[in-house]
Amino acid sequence: MKKLAIFDFDGTLVDSVDDVVISFNKALSMYDLPSLTREDYIGYLGGNIDEIVSLVLRDKNTSENIESLKKVYLEFYESSKKEATVPFPHAHEVLANLQEKDVLIAINSNRFTYSIQYFVSKFFSDIDFASIEGHEMDFPSKPNPYGVNKIVKEAGVSLDEVIYIGDSITDIKTAENAGVDCVVVKWGYGNESDWENDYILESIDDFSQIIKYFCD
Repeated sequence: MKKLAIFDFDGTLVDSVDDVVISFNKALSMYDLPSLTREDYIGYLGGNIDEIVSLVLRDKNTSENIESLKKVYLEFYESSKKEATVPFPHAHEVLANLQEKDVLIAINSNRFTYSIQYFVSKFFSDIDFASIEGHEMDFPSKPNPYGVNKIVKEAGVSLDEVIYIGDSITDIKTAENAGVDCVVVKWGYGNESDWENDYILESIDDFSQIIKYFCD
């Protein structure tokens, strides 16, 4: 039986891409660059902010352009109301169920830690997360297992007692690099090749399917 559930954030617990689209397209317009579609951005998500900005800039992804666009994007994003960001259906219900079963719950994401904490306080304030490991500039981001390793060490569990729940190839590689089992959700920003990856235990289309890994 698993004792620790580590969740990815964007595309797994919350649907956040539409606010990203709005802020990035505003930033692109400041540099007279063409807007991108929701589908474009979904294809670019998964890495840390520098990697995402580099993909958004495409053939104009010089170091200088990355820093400039990132700064403007973050200003737009941080000042926005982020009203389009919402939890996926049954996310809170399943987290509460796991908490009732005394399962340790953590988050590991390439979103900045302070930003995760903002949404956690907004949507999941009654969930006692054992750890929230977001992206910090001085430490490696996913798929490096740094965050998972830190969570597991602090939780005091063995690797075979951990399951990583995410939506994309970045999450699968993170779990594999950390040596923990992985389940992929189909409602996020991944694709069919992620759902059929040989490393994962399974791909699921309903949040409640996670519960069975934490039952006797």
